Amino acid sequence: MKKSLFVVCLLLSTLQYTRAQGCSDAGICSLPVTATSMPTKNQIEVAAVFGAGEADTRYISPYITYTRTFSERWSGAVKITASSASGSFGTRSAVGDAYLSSTYSPVTERVYKWSFTGGLKIPFHDANLSIDNRPLPMDYQSSLGTIDFLGGANLNYKMWDFNVAVQVPVINFNANSYVADFSGTDDFPTTNLFERKPDALLRATYTVKTSNKYFSFKPNLLFIYHLGTDTYEDSDGKRLSIAGSDGLTVNGNLISAYHYKTGVIELSLATPFAVRKVRPDGLTREWTVGIGIRKGF
Repeated sequence: MKKSLFVVCLLLSTLQYTRAQGCSDAGICSLPVTATSMPTKNQIEVAAVFGAGEADTRYISPYITYTRTFSERWSGAVKITASSASGSFGTRSAVGDAYLSSTYSPVTERVYKWSFTGGLKIPFHDANLSIDNRPLPMDYQSSLGTIDFLGGANLNYKMWDFNVAVQVPVINFNANSYVADFSGTDDFPTTNLFERKPDALLRATYTVKTSNKYFSFKPNLLFIYHLGTDTYEDSDGKRLSIAGSDGLTVNGNLISAYHYKTGVIELSLATPFAVRKVRPDGLTREWTVGIGIRKGF
């Protein structure tokens, strides 16, 4: 317990003083690479994530997830997201994406346990939301405007979980029309007809439980590598690269949970330790705080 409390204090102090980029919310961070541990076949999760981004932009991002356990080996999930961004441009709220995923967990008596997940992210709009016909940067968009493939694997060993995952844009519907030169500010880069490259993730999680099993603490470290340089289209129709948009982001995260008979209440804190130079996709977060409840039935 002393170690868990130390991690909580460390993350809270980091959240207070760090101004950088938090976890990518393109979807890869929350990919359900392990099957649900609920004793019931059905599960509903309702949650909201609060965060701060570039140029004092503030976010509220609610979501709802339904998970169905079909057997010891198979489960599936549907997740719907939304987001409200507030800042110097005003406030813009909209639904975001739908996530469809399936997880396979081989039944084994071994101490090493694997599970595998595959899924799709499907956008509800083309990432060209505006306020009073004024184009908005990607930081104000609730979706990237792409259909993405998400795939991952999880290895569980005693109290440890190790995840690898990829997120690959397959079809690009992004019609963003934001041009920095016409916006009156240089806080955000030009993302006209933005095209985003894939991400790869490596995560290590350690689980600590209290003796009564009611509380658990999961400190975890995420390495997210953006596999290429993002691009946009200039006024002459030429596609240009956004220098510094590729590279590594390292995030620290702590998930604290209270477990009751048919549900879980969770609090999540996240902040970055290393960042990419430029993040034109609008996923910049100085910190995030999430709270949610999962209920089985």
